[in-house]
Amino acid sequence: MKHLKRILGGLALAAMLALTGTGNVVAADKFITLQSTTSTQNSGLFDYMLPIFSKKTGIEVRVVAVGTGQALKNARNGDGDVLFVHAKPAEEKFVADGFGVSRQDVMFNDFVIVGPAADPAKVGGMKDAPAALKMIADAKTPFASRGDDSGTHKKEKRLWKAAGVDADASSGSWYRETGSGMGATLNAAVGMGAYALTDRATWISFKNKSDFKVQVEGDKVLFNQYGVILVNPAKHPVVKKELGQAFIDWVTGDEGQATINSYKLNGQQLFFANAK
Repeated sequence: MKHLKRILGGLALAAMLALTGTGNVVAADKFITLQSTTSTQNSGLFDYMLPIFSKKTGIEVRVVAVGTGQALKNARNGDGDVLFVHAKPAEEKFVADGFGVSRQDVMFNDFVIVGPAADPAKVGGMKDAPAALKMIADAKTPFASRGDDSGTHKKEKRLWKAAGVDADASSGSWYRETGSGMGATLNAAVGMGAYALTDRATWISFKNKSDFKVQVEGDKVLFNQYGVILVNPAKHPVVKKELGQAFIDWVTGDEGQATINSYKLNGQQLFFANAK
């Protein structure tokens, strides 16, 4: 009888813990979904940073790494708690349209144009990115574009516009759209000897460089800012507001910012924290 009472008492306690929001039943739900970009994932930053956050807070972060355009669409549909991307105009529109609570700067790096060592368009060493793209177009040398509405693709389209080149009109000839993430696009570029625009972090971590090198860098228009946004729970009540805000507070706070700055590969810092 006493043994039966202990069993019944244990079941009652488990039920009470589930109802009161304590215990392992609810703790298993202590996670957020982070809609982000392939660059933050492929660079290894999240593998380095997120375990530090989870150890401190007990909050698991489940990353959906897609192009920024797709991440924005997913977040608009309520498929995520926090957005961590790099296309500031699109991010600001996301907030203005009521899908995000507010936007905060987190970190930055830059974009570069990479290409084969032979440099057939003779753009090596240039610091004027639009002028370099114009030379690539004039020479009709292959250029591999992500073509996926990602943050990198959005930047590339603005650079072609500044260069006065309608690259889309040459789609399928020298201008080749992969519709893929940054790593896959770099693999395609190396395979066909094409130039490509990439964020520096992904390039540093990319292992299949062959004889490719950075050909164009240093133009101020290649600046690459990342921002973080809490998806608006007023639009999507399923958003985990408190857990999502805890991540934002950490990544824009002293510890998160120091963690970003400390991440290096081959002695090179990949991202530079700049939350205000």
